[in-house]
Amino acid sequence: MTSNLSSNASNQTPYYITTPIYYVNDRPHIGHCYTTLIADVAARAQRLVGRDVFFLTGTDEHAEKVSKTAAENNKTPYEWATINADRFKAAFEFMNFSNDDFVRTTEDRHKDKASAYIKQLLDQGDIELGDYEGWYDPSQEEYLTEIVAKENNYNSPVTGKPLEKRVEQNYFFRLDNYQSWLQEQFANDTIQILPSARKNEVLGRLKQGLMKVPVSRKIKEGDADWGIKMPTDDSHRIYVWIEALCNYLTTVDTDNRRKYWEGEVTHLMAKDILWFHAIIWPAMLHALGKQPPKTVYAHAYWIAEGTKMSKSLGNFIEIDLLAAYAEKYSLDAVRWFLTTQGPLGANDADFAHARFVEVYNADLANSVGNSMSRVGNMVNKYFDGTIPATCNGQFGFPDGSSLQTARKALENAGKPVDDPNRTFDLAKFTSEATNKYLEALDRVDIETALDTARSIVREVDEFISYSAPFTLAKQLDTLDDAKHALESILYSCAEALRIASLLLSPAMPQKMAQLWSTWNCKHLSDPTDSNSSFVAPLIELAQWNGPHSIKAGQSITKGDALFMRADTNEPAPEAVATS
Repeated sequence: MTSNLSSNASNQTPYYITTPIYYVNDRPHIGHCYTTLIADVAARAQRLVGRDVFFLTGTDEHAEKVSKTAAENNKTPYEWATINADRFKAAFEFMNFSNDDFVRTTEDRHKDKASAYIKQLLDQGDIELGDYEGWYDPSQEEYLTEIVAKENNYNSPVTGKPLEKRVEQNYFFRLDNYQSWLQEQFANDTIQILPSARKNEVLGRLKQGLMKVPVSRKIKEGDADWGIKMPTDDSHRIYVWIEALCNYLTTVDTDNRRKYWEGEVTHLMAKDILWFHAIIWPAMLHALGKQPPKTVYAHAYWIAEGTKMSKSLGNFIEIDLLAAYAEKYSLDAVRWFLTTQGPLGANDADFAHARFVEVYNADLANSVGNSMSRVGNMVNKYFDGTIPATCNGQFGFPDGSSLQTARKALENAGKPVDDPNRTFDLAKFTSEATNKYLEALDRVDIETALDTARSIVREVDEFISYSAPFTLAKQLDTLDDAKHALESILYSCAEALRIASLLLSPAMPQKMAQLWSTWNCKHLSDPTDSNSSFVAPLIELAQWNGPHSIKAGQSITKGDALFMRADTNEPAPEAVATS
């Protein structure tokens, strides 16, 4: 059967996805891991498509509070930043993220280019010196408009802490010059803001009008020597949120990486920093003569057991608790839960133990794991672990003789046949599911993409329930064509699950690599390395009876169960604190 995949499957435009770079004044927690996980799954999925992908994350280190926290811990700012940058690197390595680079804003490769961009804006007149009086949010190191300050009772809209009234001399970026250009970008979705609720928020705030925004602050006596100074004026230091935005460009503004910025750029972040990424950063890029990102995606927040996470409550879900869940249920189970149950849309999501176990059992133990184990076990039991023949995946009446034989076996066993005229076309189903998967990826709709992948597993389970190969196997010596029917049914189940495993692999790379190892699918990637590249793009890998399909004579061993059912009465894992 030939492939019928959509044109999205052959998209070979370079794909560049970023996370925000994270403040190094504290330890990594679920919010940092979630954003980076979504970027990781998207990056892995685009690599599966066959695209040239660059995935960037890192740390934002020049914040005022970094120098303050460093002093409280008897460290220099750089020492404190390094301690926490290493914590982020370790956490991301544990989570099996496949980032291509990890940038620190204290690195010369960032500082030199960021300074050059600011100087270009100065030289062009896009940045100018002036006096400013306004509301400042010390917790976010951000100036707010009078309207936003008043709406939040002059408290931080993020942390709730009081704002400060500041009067100072600053350099300003002429953001007000780019209002009409930004409105045009959003009107035709040249810059796509997702989800749609976030776009509405940005457009609503944009209607209030744009003002000049400060990009520096004057250095005062006693200030720590921390950050990048304004080009041509050592008495001012660039605000951290301005030079931090530049990291997305500084990291790839090299001869061998520039193609990524010229390709398809997706910025992923939490909703609190959407304005910087959707308004200020695209305007800066336009002023610099660079194309804006294609997609700015801002997700919501996690809460814990129904309660908003906060330091005062001590209920932040840090990497240690995620590690405890991974130890008990597997890392890929944690990745699956966060990816499919997380706040990717407009609403917050709850990390609750009971919900974790419910999803683990329903999606993984009883569905993905059980289906793959059941098919492998039947191939072992009925055909000594060897796929005897292939099949086109089509089962129906009157031409689908294998399904008619299976129905006859059920009748012989005295079992009623539900919906006697039902048909199955697993080859068509997997092709259509793959197209839906690709369409969801284009919207950064990872939850829909993965549910589409699991829909193949659900279809296989439906097919097994309908065709009852275990009943058919008991009549191999008494029912004509029973052996051929069983061969066709089991091959089709295995081949459909192989395609499902490809689509599931970005979220669960280790478990799917385990399946490929036991099913001898070395023709997909290196099954001993869950992060190895695929041998061909998805349009070839997902082709039914294609060059990378399961072959007649291929051995399938039982292997260990991918996911063992969890006891709903067991207590939640407890984090073991680390340094």
